[in-house]
Amino acid sequence: MKRRDFLKYMGYGCCGTMMSCSSAPITNRNQVTFFPESVINSQAASAYATFKKKAKLSEDKETLKLIEDIGSKMKIAISTYFSSKKLNDPTKDYNWEYILVDDDKTLNAWCMPGGKIAVYTGILKVTKNVNGLANVMGHEIAHAVAKHSVERASASLALNVGTTVADIFLGGAIGRTRNTVGRTTGVDILQVGIFNPFTRTQETEADYLGLAFCSMTGYDLYEGIELWKRMKEFNKGKEPPQFLSTHPSSENRISQIRSWIPTIRKNFPKIDNI
Repeated sequence: MKRRDFLKYMGYGCCGTMMSCSSAPITNRNQVTFFPESVINSQAASAYATFKKKAKLSEDKETLKLIEDIGSKMKIAISTYFSSKKLNDPTKDYNWEYILVDDDKTLNAWCMPGGKIAVYTGILKVTKNVNGLANVMGHEIAHAVAKHSVERASASLALNVGTTVADIFLGGAIGRTRNTVGRTTGVDILQVGIFNPFTRTQETEADYLGLAFCSMTGYDLYEGIELWKRMKEFNKGKEPPQFLSTHPSSENRISQIRSWIPTIRKNFPKIDNI
C-alpha cells in the first residue's frame, strides 16, 4: 500500500475533512497541512505563556521598546499589504507579544504562530543595529505568516505515519536501518533524505518574505547581507555541510539575498505612514 493510499484510507485525503490544501502567502508555494492553524496558534500561546514564566527576561527596556517598534511596523505593513491586494490577512487573528530574553550566550530569535516573539540578548551582538535586528525579526515573523509551524507539525505526522506503514510492509527494514546506521553514525537517513530539504525550503521562503517585510517597512535590505556575514564569522568552523543542515549555508544565503533585493524593492515598496 502506498503512503498516499494509506492516508486516504485513514481519512487524510487531500482537501478532505482532516487535510487542508492551500498556498503560502505571497510566494504561493503549495502547502498541505493536517492541523487547523487555530489549534497550533492556541498551543503556541500556551507554550509562550509558560516560557515567559520560566525564562529570565531582560530589564533592558530600551531594546525591548525597539523590538516592539519593529514588530508594530511590520504588523501594520503586513496587514496593509494584504488589504491592498484584497487578500486574506494571515495575521488578522494574531495577538502580538514581544519579550527580550536575558541570555548572552544564545544567538537566537523566534516567532511562534500567532505572533509570539522572543529575541535573545545574545543575537544583539550579531544584529548590531536596528536594521540588522529588523532583518532577523522579519525572517522570524515570516515563519509564522507562512504557517511553517503548521507545516512542520503536519510533515512530522505524515513522516511518522508513512514510515511506520512502510516499515510494516518492509518487515521492519526502516527501523533496523535507523538503529544500525542512523543512530550509530549520528545521522538519521530518513531525516536527511526527507525532512531536512523540506525545512530548508521553509528557511529560504522565510528569508524572502522577511526581506519583503523589511522593504515594506523601510528597513535596509542590504543589512541582511551584512548580518549573515557576521553570523558566518560567529559560526566559523561550526556550520555543518548544507545537505545535513535544516538551514541554507551562510554563503548560499548571502548570494540569494543579494540576488533578490532589486526585485523585492520593486515589488514590495515602502508603505506610506509607517
